[in-house]
Amino acid sequence: MIRRAKISEIPDILTICKACAAHMISNGIYQWNEHYPSAAAFEKDIERDELYVLEVNEKIIGTIVISTLMDDEYVPIEWRTPNGNSVYIHRLSIEPNLQGKGYAQKLMDFAENYAKENGFVSVRLDTFSQNKRNQKFYEARGYRRLGDIFLPKQSEHPFHCFELVL
Repeated sequence: MIRRAKISEIPDILTICKACAAHMISNGIYQWNEHYPSAAAFEKDIERDELYVLEVNEKIIGTIVISTLMDDEYVPIEWRTPNGNSVYIHRLSIEPNLQGKGYAQKLMDFAENYAKENGFVSVRLDTFSQNKRNQKFYEARGYRRLGDIFLPKQSEHPFHCFELVL
């Protein structure tokens, strides 16, 4: 079941994200660290009703943020659709021992359906340039890479921006 997250669930959500960070680091992918994602970011996501969790057997195993806010870092990107009517995906995570079972696909299906049902014209996101698995994941879903941004608190390497026109 996918539903909105509750503030009381932030510790569980952070546990999943820390496990994901450790898993990525073990594979040489330094995408998430002690600064990101943070409890404060998730608190803001919940305040805006933008953080969703995936539950299996009444246990949270994944997260996704579906936001209407365009981060300043995205401004220079030449998006395929005009700004102002897109959703932005952030902080997609799946418990590492449950990855590869289609749960990330379910979260993305949910996000894309949410965008369609609410009249948005596209779904936008970024993914780490060193995370080839994520890039293939989004490309297989029809996302097109449009440009790069830099998030210095996370890495010296760029993040690739992708967009799916609905």
